[in-house]
Amino acid sequence: MNGVLQIPCRFAREGLRELYAVLDKIEGLAPAAAPQSKDTVMVEKVSLRGKRVLVTGGTTGIGRATVRLLAEEGARILTFGRHHAELDEAIAHAKDTGAELHGLIADVATKEGVAAVFAAVDEKLGGLDILINNAGVAIKPVQDMSDEDWRYGVETDFVGYLACARAAQSRIEAQGNGHIVFVGSVSAENKAPGNSTYGATKAGVHAYAEILRKEVAKKDIKVTLIEPGLVEAELQGFDDATKREKIEKEEMLYAEELADTIIFALTRSHRTDVVTLRTEPRLQNA
Repeated sequence: MNGVLQIPCRFAREGLRELYAVLDKIEGLAPAAAPQSKDTVMVEKVSLRGKRVLVTGGTTGIGRATVRLLAEEGARILTFGRHHAELDEAIAHAKDTGAELHGLIADVATKEGVAAVFAAVDEKLGGLDILINNAGVAIKPVQDMSDEDWRYGVETDFVGYLACARAAQSRIEAQGNGHIVFVGSVSAENKAPGNSTYGATKAGVHAYAEILRKEVAKKDIKVTLIEPGLVEAELQGFDDATKREKIEKEEMLYAEELADTIIFALTRSHRTDVVTLRTEPRLQNA
């Protein structure tokens, strides 16, 4: 190596972990352990390696980024979307990790779609440890949409969340313990004009998630609600140039930053319950 220590690093957040892993293997280079008092507590983290995870709407935006980070953590993953091209790209985006990945075409707004997804969960994963409830669409006020379109939006953004949580809960209970994550929106609390229908669905998700947590806590099931602000995602409707500008101004988050938040919630100790996380760009609405 000619005296040069080369450290591979895919992402900045992985750098220190990879560095210390290498240093641990090289005698004399590992940092000395800090002295510990009798009161020192070693905080445990939950490993995601081998965990069976369903990511709804994992073909774009936050879902796609979450599939990638879960794959890096060694999880076994099943995801779905409505379009073949996006599904193929999302699977390819995470394939180099070597993780087990499964995908299918399904629509969470329909009974048949939800049934097909959980049949695939049973067949491909043999059960479920974690649900990332994320699939959603943009919804205008009901007055600005056809009756068919706004009802479809509500079926996707609210009813679909409940249907997936219901199916996931029964499987998690059967195998002992697990975690359900709801990806909501700050629209539930911001109540901005133009978001009346979308905000109503997210307010419903907010209430459902926080009440469900109390209902299933003694069954050893964690429930986390994550409410992002403005995120680089297709449903926001911005073109690429506008998204880049907003990210540079810290008015928008990368989808990967929300995925990292999800990983944080999933990997806390068994005794730690991350109940609600509101994650916004530093200067959104500043």
